[in-house]
Amino acid sequence: MYDVLMRTVLRHVPSEPAHRMGFGAVRALGGAPVVGPRLAGRLAPTDPVLRTRALGLDFAGPLGLAAGFDKDAGGVLALGRLGFAAVEIGTVTGRAQPGNPKPRLFRFVEDRALLNRMGFNNAGAAAVAPRLAALRARPAPGMPVLGVNIGKSKAVAAADAADDYRVSAAALGPYADYVVVNVSSPNTPGLRDLQQVDVLEPLLVAVREELDRVAGGRRVPLLVKITVDLAEADVDAVADLAVRLRLDGVVATNTTVSRDGLSAPADEVAAAGAGGVSGRPLAERARQVVRRLRGRLTDEQVVISVGGIEDAAEAYRRIRAGAALVQAYTGFIYGGLLWPSRLHRELAGLLRADGFGNVEQAVGADL
Repeated sequence: MYDVLMRTVLRHVPSEPAHRMGFGAVRALGGAPVVGPRLAGRLAPTDPVLRTRALGLDFAGPLGLAAGFDKDAGGVLALGRLGFAAVEIGTVTGRAQPGNPKPRLFRFVEDRALLNRMGFNNAGAAAVAPRLAALRARPAPGMPVLGVNIGKSKAVAAADAADDYRVSAAALGPYADYVVVNVSSPNTPGLRDLQQVDVLEPLLVAVREELDRVAGGRRVPLLVKITVDLAEADVDAVADLAVRLRLDGVVATNTTVSRDGLSAPADEVAAAGAGGVSGRPLAERARQVVRRLRGRLTDEQVVISVGGIEDAAEAYRRIRAGAALVQAYTGFIYGGLLWPSRLHRELAGLLRADGFGNVEQAVGADL
C-alpha cells in the first residue's frame, strides 16, 4: 500500500502531509489485528545470522528506525512488523510543542535526501508515556526493541536544560529499552551548544540519575546522539566523555547543516531554507565518525550508526566500520514498505558470503 501511494500520490504531495498519509497507511496495515501478525511473520527478521546482542539487549536484526519518523509512539508495533528490529521514538521533549512554522520538510529526490526544520514537534513526555505503558502492557508479535529519544523543550533556557531532560527521563524511562539524549538537532536554537563537554557532562549525569531513580532496579542503557558536523577533536571529546561517564554508547550521526553533496539546483536548495539535511549526502562523513568513535570507546560501548544508509551494502559498511547497530529514516522514506525486510535479507547474504556467523563477528572487521 505504501509503495503504491509513494509512486502514484505521495511524491506529488508536499512532504509533511505525504509523511502523515504514508505513516497512516503503515499504522493501518501493520496494526491491523489479523494482517499485522501475518506481516510480522513474513517481514520481521528471523534469520539467525542477523541476531545480535547490544546494550544488554537482544535484537532480531541490526536495523532500527531512527528517531524523527514516529515522534509520539503512534506506530511502534506496526513499524516492527514491517521488519525494523528496533524503533526509536521521538524526539520527545518535556513540554508539548508545535515545532517550527510550516512548510518545514522538503525532498531532494535525485539526491535521496530530505531537509527538515521540524523543531521537535511532539505531544510532550506526559502524553507519550501512557502510549508506551500500553505497549508494555500488551506484548504482541513483531514488537521491536523500543528506544526513546529525548530533547530540550524550545521554551526552556539552556541553563535549565538538565531539569527539562529529567522530566522526559522520569516520564518515559520506565518503559524504554534504551534512552538517547539528543543534543544535535540543528532546529532548536542553542541545542547544539549542549554538545560542548563541559555543558553536556552535567546534563548526562542528571539523566542517568533520573533513569536509575525511576526504572525500578533495571538499568536503562543511556546513549548520546551527536551531529555529523562536529570537528574530529569534538568527536573525540564526546567519546572520551562517554568513556568517563560509562555511557552505553553514542548514536552517530544527526543531520547536517551543510549543503555539500546536493546536486539539486542551487535555487531549489535556497528556497527550502534552513534546516538539517539527511540521506545519501551524509554517508561518507557518517562512516568516518563511526570509525573514529569505535577507536576511542571501550569494547562494551556501542556505536549506533545513522545517516545515509539506503541499502544493505551501506549498512554492512557501517557494521564493518564499527557500528553494532544501524538506523535509517530517509532510506525508508524512499525505499517503501518492504525496504526494512529487504535490507535485512540482503544483509544476511553479505554476512554469510564473507563467512560471518552473526553480526557481532563483523563489527569493526575493517579496523
